[in-house]
Amino acid sequence: MKTGYFVAYFLSAAILFLFTNVDLFRQGERKSDSGKIRILSYNIRNARGMDEVVNYDRIAGVIRRIDPDCVALQELDSATERSQGKVVLDELAKKLGMYASYGASIDYRGGKYGIGILSKEKPLRKETVPLPGSEEKRSLLVVELPGYVMCCTHWSLTPSDRLSSIDIINKVTEKYTTKPVFLAGDLNATPESPEIAELAKTWEMLNDPSRPTFPSDNPCYCIDYIFFKKNSLFRITVLQTCVENESMASDHRPVWVDVQLSKK
Repeated sequence: MKTGYFVAYFLSAAILFLFTNVDLFRQGERKSDSGKIRILSYNIRNARGMDEVVNYDRIAGVIRRIDPDCVALQELDSATERSQGKVVLDELAKKLGMYASYGASIDYRGGKYGIGILSKEKPLRKETVPLPGSEEKRSLLVVELPGYVMCCTHWSLTPSDRLSSIDIINKVTEKYTTKPVFLAGDLNATPESPEIAELAKTWEMLNDPSRPTFPSDNPCYCIDYIFFKKNSLFRITVLQTCVENESMASDHRPVWVDVQLSKK
């Protein structure tokens, strides 16, 4: 009887461990597969959904479901009256167990408003660079991680500002010569626009532009992107690209890619 009891106990414990640690196994599998990275870009509108409810748990749940290695986030309040003094990026980082890197674009209602990056790996360094914005100042956040560099941005609504941003981004990232560099964000430009055509001269688009990302309840425009800076050292293969079927958590849908990096 005792032997049977202990066997049943250990079998139950093993099954419970497997079911409760699926994400850990999935993350470990991707990390052990050298050079494989999952990148997510998501304009979360301060976690305010299409139902006008601010819900950090809901946004965190979307990100957790996608299970990215790195996330570029746009429209983030930091200690504003609107967010009731909360730092939106930090709230998400705590819920997800990820490192937070914030880049302020403007002062707003007692705090800041800007963009951010969440990463599973601890950042080595970061910098925030101003970008032009006629209606609202914009910024570029650059975070260097152990294996790659992640850039996040949210471009202006004005086409000339967006075009001017490209030269700045290229110049800021030109010093990263030994690591692959990614750029992700809400670019407020459609795939056929002159700005995207100009950006594509130095950056390779990784997501599928035929899959719209905005508005989330009835997407008809692709304005959210993930790019890789072209260079002579690294070869990149897109393994999977997806616009997540999430119509409620924000007014944008999340876009993510799986890529495999290798040296040429």
